[in-house]
Amino acid sequence: MQRKVIVAPSLLSADPLRFGEEISAVIAAGADILHYDVMDGHFTPNLTFGPPILKAMKKVSTVPIDVHLMINEPQQMVEEYIKAGANMISVHAEVVIHLHRLIKQIEAAGVKAAVALNPHTPWQSIEPIIPMLHHVLIMTVNPGFGGQAFIKEMLPKIASLRDYIEKNGLNTQIEVDGGITPETAPLVREAGATMLVAGTAVFKASDMAAAINSIRGC
Repeated sequence: MQRKVIVAPSLLSADPLRFGEEISAVIAAGADILHYDVMDGHFTPNLTFGPPILKAMKKVSTVPIDVHLMINEPQQMVEEYIKAGANMISVHAEVVIHLHRLIKQIEAAGVKAAVALNPHTPWQSIEPIIPMLHHVLIMTVNPGFGGQAFIKEMLPKIASLRDYIEKNGLNTQIEVDGGITPETAPLVREAGATMLVAGTAVFKASDMAAAINSIRGC
C-alpha cells in the first residue's frame, strides 16, 4: 500500500552557528516539517535546545515544527513550548505518569499531540490512548545523540503498530526517529512508517533535495 511519507529533518544535525540559513535551505530542499529535539541532560545524556530558540525559529520557518521532548517531567515545560510556537509535541511514555491528562492539555492548546517510545518500550503500553494521538514516535536508536546506527530490531514493532492502526481504522501516524538514511528509509516505509526523521543524512548531504527525495522514496 502506497502511503504519503513526510520527511522531517532533525535540527540536531544542523550547524548551530547557521540555524537560519540551514532552516531556509532544508525547507527549500523539500522538508515537510522540522524536527526539534529537546534534551535535558537527565532523561538523555545530552543538552540541546530550549523555548527561546524555537521562538526565533518560528520567524524563519514556513513549515510546521515538530517538538520532541526528551526530558523528565515534560508536563512542567509543555506550556513553554506551546507558547514558543510548537505545532506538534511528543512526550515520552517512560516519564509521564498522567499521560492521558498531558495529551489532553496539548490538544486543548491546538497543538498536535504525540507519544514517543524508547526502543525497549512496547507500543502496547499506550494502546488505550493511541486513538487520541496525531502520531506515535518510535525511536530506532536510544535517544541522546545524533548520528547513531539504526536498530533494525525495531522494524517488527513498527509493522505491528501499523497493523493495529489499520485494523482499528485509525488515522494515527507512525513517526520513526534514529539512524534514518536513504538505505534504512525503505525498511521503515515498508514496515508502515509515515513520518521519517533524518538528521545527518539530510544536513550533511552534498545535495539536501536528493537526500530528502531518497528518504521519501521518490
